[in-house]
Amino acid sequence: MTEPTNPQLSPMPEDWRRALAVVAHPDDLEYGCSAAVAVWTDAGREVAYVLATRGEAGIDTVPPSACGALREREQRASAAVVGVSTVEFLDHADGVVVYGPDLRRDIAAAIRRHRPELVITLNHRDTWGGVAWNTPDHVAVGRATLDAAGDAGNRWIFPELTDQGLEPWNGVRWVAVAGSSTPTHAVDATAGLDRAIASLLEHRTYIEALTDEDPDVYARNFLTGVASSVGERYGGRPAVAFEVFPR
Repeated sequence: MTEPTNPQLSPMPEDWRRALAVVAHPDDLEYGCSAAVAVWTDAGREVAYVLATRGEAGIDTVPPSACGALREREQRASAAVVGVSTVEFLDHADGVVVYGPDLRRDIAAAIRRHRPELVITLNHRDTWGGVAWNTPDHVAVGRATLDAAGDAGNRWIFPELTDQGLEPWNGVRWVAVAGSSTPTHAVDATAGLDRAIASLLEHRTYIEALTDEDPDVYARNFLTGVASSVGERYGGRPAVAFEVFPR
């Protein structure tokens, strides 16, 4: 019997209380999964954001010395729209994030601080669906996050973290990758979609540099289009997709 080429996605696990989202740049979560975050925080779950960079190299017309602070402000405002009050920055250099022990250690430290059951990150593969080349920052941070979920629970990897009072955390049960070309699970985005659009619009400076289209039209068309496409594999409901790696 031939397997369907696009099987229906399974519902995301719901038996958790704390999540930590780890991505490379301001706006990564808003393009990927903030509708799901809004649904989760509405249900009383805790979600915190950790960003490897401040996105200081992201706008051609704004020098990094000014851009980092601007994008940090936009990210904090964006997170607040979907119920996230904790936003941390690891201060790796935008555009040249390096996969390796330093990045893994910083993310493992964040996991130990926040003690999540669910860790979220962004597509760590070389391409977006085999069509568009991914950025080195996304690849490095996504891969390091998958590794750091294990590092966080091993006291003999980065023992200096224990010396700093960050005890090992073995409680990560899943790592969920947004933007994957091979998703396995989804979240119904119906209740969170309008706030996801408002959240993306908080990155107005970035959007206005990215496109000549009206920002409100751009944000609504982009996010509703993606949610509707995912919904074709989730009972026809607008949805956010994830590739889930159990731990």
